[in-house]
Amino acid sequence: MAMAMAVKLLLLPQNPNFSDYTKTPQQQPRQLHALYLKSGTLYLPSFSSHLLSLYTHPNINHLHHALSLFHSLPSPPSFISFNLIISSCLHNHLSIHALHVFDQMLHHYIPDRFTLPCVIKGCARLGAVSEGKQLHGLALKIGFREDKFVQSSLVSMYAKLGDMVVARQVFDRMRDRDLVSWNALIDGYARNGDVEVALELFDEMPNRDSFTWTALVDGLSKCGMVDAAREMFDQMPSKNLVSWNAMINGYMKSGRINLAHQLFQQMPMRNTVSWNSMIAGYELNGWFFEALELFEALLKEGIMPSHVTILSALSAVSGLAVLGNGRWIHSFMVKHRFELDGVLGTSLIEMYSKCGSIESAMQVFKAIAYKKLGHWTAIIVGLGMHGLADQALELFKEMRIIGMKPHDITFVGVLNACSHAGMVDEGRRIFDMMINEYKIEPTIEHYGCFVDILCRAGYLEQAKNTIESMPMRPNKFIWMSLLSGSRNHGNLDMGEYAAHNLIEVDPDLAGCYTLLSNMYAAAGKWDKVSHLRETMKKQGVTKDAGCSYIEHRGQLHRFIVGDRSHPQTEDIYAMLKEMSKKLKLAGHVPDTSQVLLNIEGEKEKEAELENHSERLAISFGLINIDRRTPIRIMKNLRVCNDCHVVTKLFSVIYNHEIIVRDNSRFHHFKNGSCSCNDFW
Repeated sequence: MAMAMAVKLLLLPQNPNFSDYTKTPQQQPRQLHALYLKSGTLYLPSFSSHLLSLYTHPNINHLHHALSLFHSLPSPPSFISFNLIISSCLHNHLSIHALHVFDQMLHHYIPDRFTLPCVIKGCARLGAVSEGKQLHGLALKIGFREDKFVQSSLVSMYAKLGDMVVARQVFDRMRDRDLVSWNALIDGYARNGDVEVALELFDEMPNRDSFTWTALVDGLSKCGMVDAAREMFDQMPSKNLVSWNAMINGYMKSGRINLAHQLFQQMPMRNTVSWNSMIAGYELNGWFFEALELFEALLKEGIMPSHVTILSALSAVSGLAVLGNGRWIHSFMVKHRFELDGVLGTSLIEMYSKCGSIESAMQVFKAIAYKKLGHWTAIIVGLGMHGLADQALELFKEMRIIGMKPHDITFVGVLNACSHAGMVDEGRRIFDMMINEYKIEPTIEHYGCFVDILCRAGYLEQAKNTIESMPMRPNKFIWMSLLSGSRNHGNLDMGEYAAHNLIEVDPDLAGCYTLLSNMYAAAGKWDKVSHLRETMKKQGVTKDAGCSYIEHRGQLHRFIVGDRSHPQTEDIYAMLKEMSKKLKLAGHVPDTSQVLLNIEGEKEKEAELENHSERLAISFGLINIDRRTPIRIMKNLRVCNDCHVVTKLFSVIYNHEIIVRDNSRFHHFKNGSCSCNDFW
């Protein structure tokens, strides 16, 4: 029996045809593995190498079994076995593992012209500059100075590491330059923004392939030279998927969305990258509806979205604050077992936070087994945004106790939380901790948060002194904080000072003129209001109209002041009348000082307040949304004082939780109170 088995083994082909073993790739290599074990021939070099070549073949790619076999072989495994494992690790994007195996190999063998290009490629992927230079020295030392495969891989490595000086030196010393080396150099110059040099090389090279053209299209697109990229794209003898995708990316990043859409429609075939480029491009340019529509189209095509697709879709949901869509995407992720340990978990926490469901954000955070800094930062930012500063600070304390070191963005989140809660002393302590304990140099964002803390609490002179002592020039957000604080605390002189500086930084910022105009109106200085509006008219600055959105059954409903375009207009205004009557019965007296138009009659002023966009949205919500579900509203401007007061009353009168996201934070109205504690 054993003799018969040996005869069968000897009859196996020495150079096997892989198609014989790939008909049922899950079974054939394992069956052969069992046969070798049973016959006692597994550890003979020719047989073990033969089996490893099957496990590592791209059509089979059983790296787990290959590694298990490799590590069980008598030391040292054969030279061929080392090469097979290194190559397979690179194929499976396990570059670090490939370098570890290579390190073991050096104790027994001298690498050849097949080994070196693999490990050099691994260094390029890892950005391992030091290790790459050591490999370069080794290649020269063992006699591969003239080998075009090794030298081409070195050109490619240095180009990908951004060291074009050395890449060019290696290239210039090559006697036998192949297409790969030319392409590597051109791609390197294009990636690093030296498009003119790349174009010169393109004209010099003797032969070109699709990769050459694509490298230039991609390089020109990334440098913002989209028209030149399109010209190159149109000249391509044959266009591949990569070139189509590069061109779409270029158009999206330059904001030429319609041209990107046209190309996408013209593509003869698409891959996941094509869909991702479009969805991410829509999201990048604020076309959130289109991003979600295309995400839905991708699913209808039966294409499984990648992590990148999901990230873009979640960002689009966050932009629109459509919680229903966000919950659906989350359930899709759970169904298809997307891991939340990485950036997807962070994005999911951010989505729920921005959609007004901080409870769901916290549930996601708690469910993540191995929490990373991004997860902690996302939930701290979310809690601060919702006015839950105590919880944000408690989590900040907890992450520090377990040894998680906060970075600059974490401190932005914590300082924002202090700002929204009026925690001036705590804000100072956190700001000092960042500098003295964690040695983080404050950026413009940190100063912006600290100034905002002072402005909201009414410490306007201290805020002004902080701005004037900053080591960098204040941006529009910092001056806007001072202007907004001045308006909230009725300091017209400081407001004019802030507005003057803000106009110098951004003369077209409508919010600046609007806030200053509101301050003049509140002070009864209508002549200055008229003068300011005339200035805006001359400069072509237009004021943003107040606008509120509310989601219902997957559809977003939009309302502006006095809006009568909605299909349910009659019901909405009937509900508004009922709401007004119940407010009067509750003893509410409208704060007509919030009417910043030159209207004389008190009744007219009250009517103007009643027609604010968020009240229309609340009316719609009371008609259509079950009381067990919160009414969630997104508003593009700050909530006015009177609307803030009446929304607290509505939450009691109708026993309905109302959540409003204005242009700076969330307000949770419940049982007659607001999460902001009337500080916003």
